[in-house]
Amino acid sequence: MAAQVENQELDLLDMEKYYENYILIDIGANLTNKKYSRDLDSVIQRAKDSGVRKIMVTGTSVKASKEALRLTRIYPDTLYSTAGIHPHDAKSYTDESWDELRHIANNTECVAIGECGLDYNRNFSDPEDQKLVFRKHVELAIETNKPIFVHERDAHEDLLKVLDEYSAKLPPVVIHCFTGTQEQALAYLDKGFYIGLTGYLCKDKSDAGVRKLLESGSLPLDRLVVETDSPFMYPNTRASKLPDQVKDSLTERSMMFLHRYCTFQRNEPCSLPAIVEMIAAFMKKKPEEVALATSFNSMKLFGLS
Repeated sequence: MAAQVENQELDLLDMEKYYENYILIDIGANLTNKKYSRDLDSVIQRAKDSGVRKIMVTGTSVKASKEALRLTRIYPDTLYSTAGIHPHDAKSYTDESWDELRHIANNTECVAIGECGLDYNRNFSDPEDQKLVFRKHVELAIETNKPIFVHERDAHEDLLKVLDEYSAKLPPVVIHCFTGTQEQALAYLDKGFYIGLTGYLCKDKSDAGVRKLLESGSLPLDRLVVETDSPFMYPNTRASKLPDQVKDSLTERSMMFLHRYCTFQRNEPCSLPAIVEMIAAFMKKKPEEVALATSFNSMKLFGLS
């Protein structure tokens, strides 16, 4: 009898160990970045150990989209890819390169079109060139019936104007790595778009930005997806402006992955549990609830297996 009780206790301990992991999907990580060239196997294993089951590798150019697709075949059912040309590189668009991107986009492992959109913050490409190339992406998304993975900086109104041109036939739209205002987020949500949130939460110092959006309860869970944007957007949980109740919500386990493996110079997908815990704290929800909802949204949105 004593041995039976002991076995039951061991089973319970095993169950607790299993449940301390969230089940998460990182919808945007730049794993083709040269910062991962030496230890990508370890980066992906750490992500899995932290609870990140699937990662979408962002395509930001024809070359990066091709490499992202190659990685999906090395890590099947864990990595998926997108195909796109970042607005910074719109000036380098050619018909030949576009034909190549279309070919990449038609592969089943490629689950979204982008990163594409408009960026007037730095204007590395002329705004008219950006709009032309963005329209090409929207048309490709309609043609392939794949979601659009959108980048927008300081171009909210123009972005909506372009998307409105196609409103009757638009596939799902994800505003990736959202850094705008609550008002802008509500305009996107009003169109039925999804909002992707990252560790930018730690940097947001405005009174009407991402934090306000979460605290006000105006972002429904069924429109939220999460991402690390690795190696960028390191979630600095020690930021002075981060409220104490948010810092207190962070678990020892998520902090271990964040502080042991991620830096300002190189963020990793294993930082996603910390990001989810902060989002949950701002929303006054349980992190398990946010993890489950965002994973379900991602599976449905991108048709992940």
